[in-house]
Order: sequence, then structure tokens, then C-alpha cells
Amino acid sequence: MTPALVLAAHGTRSAAGERTLSALAETVRRARPGQRVELSYLEISSPLLSDVLPEVRGPVVVVPLLLAGGYHAHIDLPEVIARHRPDAVVAGWLGPHRLLTDALARKLTRAGLRATDAVVLGAAGSSDPSALADVRAAAHRLAVRLARPVTAAFASAGTPSLEEAMDRLDSTDSTPAARVAIASYVLAPGFFHDRLAASGAGLVTEPLGADPDVAALIWHRYDESLRRHLPQTGLQAFGSKRSSRTISRALSSRESPPSAPRNISM
Repeated sequence: MTPALVLAAHGTRSAAGERTLSALAETVRRARPGQRVELSYLEISSPLLSDVLPEVRGPVVVVPLLLAGGYHAHIDLPEVIARHRPDAVVAGWLGPHRLLTDALARKLTRAGLRATDAVVLGAAGSSDPSALADVRAAAHRLAVRLARPVTAAFASAGTPSLEEAMDRLDSTDSTPAARVAIASYVLAPGFFHDRLAASGAGLVTEPLGADPDVAALIWHRYDESLRRHLPQTGLQAFGSKRSSRTISRALSSRESPPSAPRNISM
């Protein structure tokens, strides 16, 4: 039996955020027609992951809709899995990854990025140093892709804060940036994207949202988690070899030339 995919998002009080995540789930479904895909949340929004997991029959793969590690990836999610579906296979969080770099660079270009802009990767933030390191790694990938510096900055916990990064780029002690462009490193509208939008930057991209590259990355995490766990679960190679090859080709086609580049909650 082909394992069902359960998407585990953090949860949001933003109706627009919930609509965006629902659209992302639909984009994921369209990528592999006929395969079961369920959207769930760790808290705040519904349906909750704790309610969805017991309702899904057969093998399950949970993909966290988190851009970096941190409390939700290391504590919240494992506790829910242990209580409600200990047999589930849990994939890694989404970032950093070149498919996210593709999406970020494309959104910046479409929003009107200029050659003179200073670029900030604006993320939610975390008290977990490894989560902050994930975001900084994503900023490094974007910097190589754009061939210019990219500063990782955080709307909540983390250094530099969004305000500190903006002040530094606007400082008269160095060459002030002509304009600051923020690449929004969040999945959907909500509290953190609102903080980015209110920062005073000249340009703030839309959240990653229902981007096809984000959907491709979700299936990539699904596939790699099954490859890793197949010997333990006894699952046969699931019936999506064609889909796996399609994702592999997509990933290969997005590899950058030698001069270019080769997990934060919402």
C-alpha cells in the first residue's frame, strides 16, 4: 500500500494563512494524482495532527511544513507522533534546500529586485541555535544564487533581529543601502509575515505559499524518508517509481552551474 502523506503545519490565526496552506496541500495533491494527502496542524488551526493521524489507515509519512528545525520539529511533533501514531514515518523539515532557493530567487525577481538592493532573508526565528543555523544556511544559498550578500534576520527570537538588520543596512557609518529587499522565508501569511511587511523595507516578497517548487520539495522529503525507513518498515517500493523519477529529474534540472549554489516555522 502506498503510504499516505500527512502534512503537519504549525498552525495560524490568519485566515489567509490557512487558505494558503490549503492551496499548498492542493498543489501537492496535483503533483501525484490519486495519492492520499492530508493537511493537519500542530496547534491553533484545525484539523489537528493528533486528530488526523488515527483516521488514516495503512502506512503514513508525516512531512513537517517547517522551514527549519526547532522546538516544533524536535519536541512537539515527536510527542504527537508517539501518542497517536508511533508507526508513522516522519520526514525531515523542509529547509534549507535548493528548491527553496529557487522559489525565493524567483519571488524576488518577480517583485522587482534591483541590482542595488540589499537583500535580507526574513524568517520567524527560534530559540534553538540549530534552527537559526538552518536559516543562515538558507541565506548563504540565496547569496550564492544572487551573487550578492544576503543577511538572515529574525522577526522573533534570533540574532540579528529584523530591526537590527534594517538599522545596520541603513546605518550612515557604512554605505547605506539604496533599498532593502526582504525575501519572506515563511510559508504563509500570518503574524511573522506581517512583521516583515511592517519593517519599512522597500520590497517584501510574498510568502513561499503554494509554489510548485515547495510542493516538489515536500514529495522529495516524502521519498527520501521512505528510502531511509524501508528496511525497518518492511514496506515494498511504493508504486510511484515514475513519480520518484520525475522528482529526481526536476531536482537535477534545477541544479545550478558551477558558479552558483550547487529547517523555521511559519
